[in-house]
Parts: sequence; structure tokens; C-alpha cells
Amino acid sequence: MKGRKAIKKLFLSSLFFAAITVVYAQDPRPSWNDDGPGKAEGINTFIGLRPIAVFGNSDGDKQMLEWTAAGQGVRFMALVHHDAAEREWAYDRKSDIGRLDKAWDEANAKGWTVVSMKDDWKTIFSTTNK
Repeated sequence: MKGRKAIKKLFLSSLFFAAITVVYAQDPRPSWNDDGPGKAEGINTFIGLRPIAVFGNSDGDKQMLEWTAAGQGVRFMALVHHDAAEREWAYDRKSDIGRLDKAWDEANAKGWTVVSMKDDWKTIFSTTNK
């Protein structure tokens, strides 16, 4: 009987350590890519509903904007154009980071709202403390 208890204890200990090993062996990377098509997939996976309003600022948001626009009922799609280089990081059609090219064309073609940080915002970052 002692032998069976010892084997059972050893087996249960092995299962316990195996469970701990599995926890530490998990992949630390997100299970989706939060850019391009992955943005809409992530919203659908974690929220489970198609948005009625979305805001993007680069071509990486294009599929999210398209997916929202394809829903039934009234939808609002907006792009923020980072074009105020003297006040904030600017990116546009030829930028190396945060390119806004194809989504901008689609926004103009489909009547989505495009907001210019240069022309539509008086203040981007406040310089006064309140």
C-alpha cells in the first residue's frame, strides 16, 4: 500500500510541476496582430460587436474602417491626418512610419471624415498647467 501512495504522490507532484511548466511555456506575444486586418479581428474577438464609430490615423487602420463601414445602419468612420510637423510627429503618403496613403484615398472616395491636425486643431499639446 505504501508503494501505491508513493507512486500516487509522485504522479500528482509531476502533474503539478507539469501544469506550472505549461503556464511558463506560453507564448508572450499577443494572439493577434493589432494592425491591418488584425485590428478588426481583435475587435471582433475581444468585444464581439462591429463598431458604429471608428477613428484611425494610418493605413494600418484601413481594414478596421472598411469593416465598420460594411455594417448595417448609420456608421461613422474618421481618419486623423497627422500633418502638423512643427507641433507633433507628422506622417503622410511617403512616411517611413505611420504611412497614410491608401486609407486616405479610400476615405476621400467614400466620404469618410478626414481631420487635419494642422488645419482643424488650434492646440495639440497644451503648454500650460492647469
